Amino acid sequence: MQAVVLAGGESSRFWPLNFQHKSLFKIMGKPLIFYTLEGLRKKKIKEIILVQSPKRDIEKELKNYNLKLNIKFIIQEKPKGMGNALWQARNLLKKKFLVLNPERVDIEEILDNLPKDWLSSNNCFLFGQETKNPQLFGVVKFKGDKVLKIVEKPKLGKEPSKIKVVGVYILEKDFFEVYEKVKKYHYDFETALNEYLKKREFKLIRLKKREISLKYPWHLFDIKKYLFDKFLKSKISKSAKISKNVILEGKIFIGERVKIFEGAIIKGPCYIGENCILGNNSLIRDYTNLEKNCLLGAFAEIKNSIFQENCHCHSGYFGDSIFGRNCKIGAGTISANVRLDRGEVKSVVKGKKIPTGLKSLGVIVGENTRVGINCSFMPGILVGSNCLIYPNSLIKKNLKDNFSI
Repeated sequence: MQAVVLAGGESSRFWPLNFQHKSLFKIMGKPLIFYTLEGLRKKKIKEIILVQSPKRDIEKELKNYNLKLNIKFIIQEKPKGMGNALWQARNLLKKKFLVLNPERVDIEEILDNLPKDWLSSNNCFLFGQETKNPQLFGVVKFKGDKVLKIVEKPKLGKEPSKIKVVGVYILEKDFFEVYEKVKKYHYDFETALNEYLKKREFKLIRLKKREISLKYPWHLFDIKKYLFDKFLKSKISKSAKISKNVILEGKIFIGERVKIFEGAIIKGPCYIGENCILGNNSLIRDYTNLEKNCLLGAFAEIKNSIFQENCHCHSGYFGDSIFGRNCKIGAGTISANVRLDRGEVKSVVKGKKIPTGLKSLGVIVGENTRVGINCSFMPGILVGSNCLIYPNSLIKKNLKDNFSI
């Protein structure tokens, strides 16, 4: 069995965190694609064809890990969509193969739902999952367990079902005979798949577990919770220095050379990466992930947030927020994470207001952004990379990359 992992896209809807491929975003010290590949290995699928962009950033990152897999890296020269990415792998495929996105960290559990005879069956397979927002996804029209059609991003109220495609397929090599004949455009994979449905029977496998996807940056919270619940283990590294009156509650990982000063409180589950510094009377709680070399000043509070490597902040509050690498945040800065009316937080992506499905969502910031003292961010705001935000600023709208205010 071979698997094709498609990691060549731009991840444009993942802005402002698309300074790298979204599958390279780190949780608990490892990129999301690591968990996906590890899941494939556990299901004894060890022959991987990984399609990446010319940047080869995924190939470079994976050299840091001993995955015990046979990975062949190929290039998609331009981000022309999923069909074009899969086409690049056609000459390396033998017969039946698995297609998935690189951020499918739950692939092991997904494949557990296959029938026992799936490999010898003449059927192809498509995995679906119920969603509250079918207008954001490809949606399955089906009868019983037979897939009839896939409708891409149906209008609200016009969707054929509430079952979205989760981006995992099992196909036969003759799919390429169909794909070769369809008109080429960004969504030609979906067009070819609908044509292929006329040639081969597809079985719909409905997943009953909670929804996990990574279309928008706030979806990282669900993925983080999934990974924490499944993999996080309590550990305090021997080289960590923890003051006597620090309070530790729940499941907490504390990495090498971490320093935690007097009065700090950590309420797990939480992950504290190597070389982090937690200042006096700081509070870290509720599924917070701090990657290596992060610094939290005295009296800072962080709740259910994700900081990538080398982020520094001082006193302030950061709830349900995400910061890319190398962000520096001045003292007294606050991210509002709840609307005054306690309604659903919406965020603007590519000029459109998108429902997030969350009632708590703070700020999401790209990499290398600098924030002055006493700044405030309204709920659901997106701030680009390399921004400069002056002291006492109130941010009520998205800020594009390289913006100063």
